[in-house]
Amino acid sequence: VQLQASGGGLVQAGDSLRLSCTASGRTFSSMGWFRQSPGKEREFVAAISRSAGITYYGDSVKGRFTISRDSAKNTVYLQMNSLKPEDTAVYYCAADPITVRYSPGYWGQGTLVTVSS
Repeated sequence: VQLQASGGGLVQAGDSLRLSCTASGRTFSSMGWFRQSPGKEREFVAAISRSAGITYYGDSVKGRFTISRDSAKNTVYLQMNSLKPEDTAVYYCAADPITVRYSPGYWGQGTLVTVSS
């Protein structure tokens, strides 16, 4: 099982960026994103269920980030709009047979997002 994340980069405040994560080896009922900034704990960002497409968001990103999925490609996307310097972090893709919201069973490598002011 592998989760391959991509799409990170350096942007300016107010810009947009889209992250992608493709799972290989199996399908998951739930996939999502976490992030971690230096000196801070890992933070839940967003999750989406495979079957119903139900979405969940962390409070700090509600209204700015949108998670979506392409089940045929076993891929989830994180569209990040109105980026702020405090969104700077390593973003990790996560997956789980039940839910990623609390303790995902599978993690991908991180992709760095840097937002300059």
